[in-house]
Amino acid sequence: MNCRKVYETGLLYHHYANTAYPLTPHSFMQYRLNDPDEIRDFVTAEWKKAEELSLYIHIPFCKSRCRFCEYVVLEHTDEACEDAYVELLLQEMRMYAEILRGKRIVGYDLGGGTPAKLSVRNLRRITDAVRAWFCIADGVVFSVETTPVIAAQEPEKMQALYDMGYRRISMGVQTVSERLLNELGREGSASVYERAVENIRRAGFTSFNIDLMYGFLYQTDADFCNTLRYAAGLHPEHITLYRNRYKGTKIESEAGGVSIYKAVYQYRLAYQMLTDSGYRANIGKNTFSRVPGDYGTSDYLTKRVIYGTSYVGMGLGAQSFGPDYLAYNLGAAEKRMERYEKAIREGRLPIQDIYRLPKDESIAKMVSVAFYFAFVDLAAFKARFGLDFCDYFREEVDFVLENKLMELREGRLWLTERGADHINGVIPLFYSARSKEELKTAFAAKQKGEENDEALFLSAYRIEDYFRPSLAADIAVFAKGDAGETRLLLIKRGDHPYMNHWALAGGFMRSDETLEQTAARELAEETGVTGCRLRPVGTYSDPARDPRGRVVSCAFAAEINPADTEVMSGDDALDAGWFTVSLTQEGDVYTLRLTNGGKVLSAGLRRNGDRTEILENDGLAFDHAKIILDALLTV
Repeated sequence: MNCRKVYETGLLYHHYANTAYPLTPHSFMQYRLNDPDEIRDFVTAEWKKAEELSLYIHIPFCKSRCRFCEYVVLEHTDEACEDAYVELLLQEMRMYAEILRGKRIVGYDLGGGTPAKLSVRNLRRITDAVRAWFCIADGVVFSVETTPVIAAQEPEKMQALYDMGYRRISMGVQTVSERLLNELGREGSASVYERAVENIRRAGFTSFNIDLMYGFLYQTDADFCNTLRYAAGLHPEHITLYRNRYKGTKIESEAGGVSIYKAVYQYRLAYQMLTDSGYRANIGKNTFSRVPGDYGTSDYLTKRVIYGTSYVGMGLGAQSFGPDYLAYNLGAAEKRMERYEKAIREGRLPIQDIYRLPKDESIAKMVSVAFYFAFVDLAAFKARFGLDFCDYFREEVDFVLENKLMELREGRLWLTERGADHINGVIPLFYSARSKEELKTAFAAKQKGEENDEALFLSAYRIEDYFRPSLAADIAVFAKGDAGETRLLLIKRGDHPYMNHWALAGGFMRSDETLEQTAARELAEETGVTGCRLRPVGTYSDPARDPRGRVVSCAFAAEINPADTEVMSGDDALDAGWFTVSLTQEGDVYTLRLTNGGKVLSAGLRRNGDRTEILENDGLAFDHAKIILDALLTV
């Protein structure tokens, strides 16, 4: 696929085109090692290529599995089960200690699940083993995760973790909306959060991160803003935002109701609110920090994201990314412990799937993860792969630069504000050729259809949350082509309803605007066009014109010289482009045809006096075919 097509496909499947790579559990099957007797020797040979790496220890226990969770988690376990797991984990750690003897460990995370659910005795056994069996580099900050409930109810455990040498702690708050907490199967309250923070601080932690989530179907912007405001008020050093990814979760069926624009808008809200509260991050980055010069992430993640540092994951379902391989431990598929236990009892590395990666797949893995920080470090890429990034991805780099999605500065390729809005289209540009083709088909079956997705969206949409009466402006912008043909500027919608359909630029009037001001603002935000003279076309008030509720639109028309203006999509517009207009008439019936390369939109309309009726419509949103015809006849 060419860059434009890859970019558009990524935006279409925005819930799946993200920093997680590969795309599906079956993506790499052609690279799989199928002889279990080869695995130990292969892994040993792989790690001879590396001088340093990071460790990730996975603790798969939670009180209950949250509905948004995609990870390997065992719920409702008792201490006996946890003791048994730690025994197995320690045996796996011994196996890797032998393979990794002499290798420098430059990052270490104890993650999950909920590591803090383990007893202090088990936490100490794991930590002591890490120190005794692996060569930890000077200055490595040990990082651990907890829940608010454990931190609030077990202050002695927070103190024990600090005393063991953990200096960074991350707590998953996710949301403070009680309604949303109930929907997602989580516990939480203001008193719990505040006691948790008090106990974490009393233990001595000065590098404290809070995780928040956004992009849920039933999460309103007000809910999210309240959560952001509350989290900043707890004064953690760092706040990390996670967009709900849906894939592999209990709420995956809700994905279609969440538009890319909702996720983009909520990130924008967070960026502004956190910046105003003293937290800093380059645009598009997930973790915000109020500590100057601190990325806010653990050493393990920082090294992995910027430098593509290899890592070994130990524990049930853990992932490892070696110099030229990717592996998932047993339990990743079935989320059960039996096969993991059996392998360790037999003295085998408990690996479920292991893939010998060609260079292009290792590159795609590293670059996809790099977008967690919203930049690619060009020197780090060259050090990891011996290649010049801009040469290797020449077409892709040209595309992101020309479309102002990224910019080159300070030896890095950074997302722009526009690129951050369209990150799900940018990331797949740097996939392998195989994954670019896979993206076209892998998630088609998960698309339940526009009607189903729109029904999901409408189930969560409350028009009473918005300014009323609902007045909108729509703008038909015309230009003359080189051959004298009439051209019309359209945008591709990034939000429900009519997501991914072409439409006139436009949007809702704000309470402090005139309709003319609304039209000028929306035109500028969605297309980059400014300074043109807007002429009224008419008012459109059919009760059924907008499925969200009663929305009245005042339409405007304008004529511009396209040579004087650079058209650039923005805000909730995924794309903007000029369409050549063809209009034919037979009696009172008009046939409208709009073309842009291979894109063809059409409509049949009947006009009786001042009344226009849409007879058929193919590809245009709302009643915009009617507005376009009326505008053509009045321009």
